[in-house]
This record gives sequence, C-alpha cells and structure tokens, in this order.
Amino acid sequence: MGSLDGRVAFITGVARGQGRSHAVRLAAEGADIIGVDICADIPSNNYPLATRAELDETISLVQDRGRRMIGSIADVRDFATVRATLDAGVAEFGRLDIVCANAGIAPLSLEQVPIETELAQWTDVIGVNLSGTFHTVRAAIPHLVAGGRGGSIILTSSTAGLVGMGGLDGGGLGYAASKHAIVGIMRCLANNLAAQSIRVNTVHPTAVNTMMAVNPQMMEWAANNPDGGPHLMNPMPVSLLEPRDISDAVAFLASDAAKYITGVTLPVDAGFCNKL
Repeated sequence: MGSLDGRVAFITGVARGQGRSHAVRLAAEGADIIGVDICADIPSNNYPLATRAELDETISLVQDRGRRMIGSIADVRDFATVRATLDAGVAEFGRLDIVCANAGIAPLSLEQVPIETELAQWTDVIGVNLSGTFHTVRAAIPHLVAGGRGGSIILTSSTAGLVGMGGLDGGGLGYAASKHAIVGIMRCLANNLAAQSIRVNTVHPTAVNTMMAVNPQMMEWAANNPDGGPHLMNPMPVSLLEPRDISDAVAFLASDAAKYITGVTLPVDAGFCNKL
C-alpha cells in the first residue's frame, strides 16, 4: 500500500531532473501520472533542455513502478495546449488529485550581453516559470474542484524565491522575480481553495544536481563567485541535493500526512535560507 494509491498527479517539466524524480516517486506511492515537457530548447536559455527520448524514459520508469503515465510534449507558456493535454489525461484516468508545477528555466549571462539578449532572457524565464505556473494551476483547478475530494497543489519555487539572490542581468532578475511571485500565487490560492480542502504549498530547493545547476555556465559562474555561488553556501555539509531529496518533500505534501498543511513555504535547502 502506497500513500497515494489510486490518485492521479499532473507534473510539468517531467522529462528529467526534479520533474522525473517527482513522477517516479509519486508512482512508487501508487499514483498515475499525467506529465508534460517542452522537449525542445529555448534560445535565450544557456543549457539544453529535455528531449523526447528523456520523456519516454520517464514514462518507462513510471511503468516500472507498476503505474500508468501519459507523457506529452507541451510548452507551459501555451495555456491552450496545457489545458487540452491535462483535460485529455483526466478523461483517460478519471480524476486529478495532485498538481506539481515544476517546469522552470534559469538563463544566466556570465558577461555583459546586449540588452536584446537580456530582454529575451527576462521574457522567457517569466514565461516559463511564472506564466507556466499560472497556466498549470488554472488548467488544473476546475478538475480538483469538480472531483470534490480536495487535493494538493505543489509549486516549485527556489531559495531565490525567499532571499535576495539572482544577479543584475535579465535572466537572473527574472528568475528571482518569478520564484518570489510563485509564493504570491501560492498564498492567494491557499486562501481561496481551502474551503474545498485543496491545499497549496511551495517547495524551495537549494542547488540540486540537475542540468539547471550543473551546466557548464552555471558551474563557471559558481567558480568565479566563491562568496555567492549557490553550490558553496549550504550550512549543512552538502554541496548539491539530489532530485529525490526534493521528491521526498513533494510526496509528503501530496499525501494525507500533510492534509492540514497549506500556505507553507517549505525550504528543502540544507539551511541555505537560514544562513542568509
């Protein structure tokens, strides 16, 4: 018996990294998965995004846990596609219980770039991280309410959504702005959905061992900023968390063990935010 037997979760950014880890963990707890990923690069972003082959691998990993998964290509910046994909998944599985708005990017400039590049980075990071989160929850809430069983919405923010870190460039400022704004979305939704027993919380990871944190440009930035590199500032003796460490928190928030926890900003950060 798993803590999520018979439930259905919708996860964005599911092809690799934290999204894949969440899908596998929730499946191990008994949930079926509806998952989307862009499976294409975004030109302003500095590292490659997931591929269709990686999405297919996630599907296989979920199936290896004995659960079903519908994995589709969708850009979270496109509300119509997100809604249509989720609607089709709910029609197939018959319900929706858990939402993990996980998709995100972190464009970074190591040196001064043209303003046009900064503007593109700002637009894209706000589009994916913030508008994508809104599109995800906006598509999901009608299904959660119609189900009448309550539910759990978990939004992926960041330590950069709780403290003043980011940078001066459009990508860094956009990342910080989007991750702070996700907290605002969470707090409003937590208040407005509480009467339906739909809980809404954010998780705030420190640096995690995914492509977002270990791509060459991010590693170079950290090496050149020893006082500011997110890899070097955890008070606990760990430089990078693993995706499964964040999935542990997500699985808890999705379960009945957290049935009265809502409106919470949950750092999974090895003490990072407490230090600053």
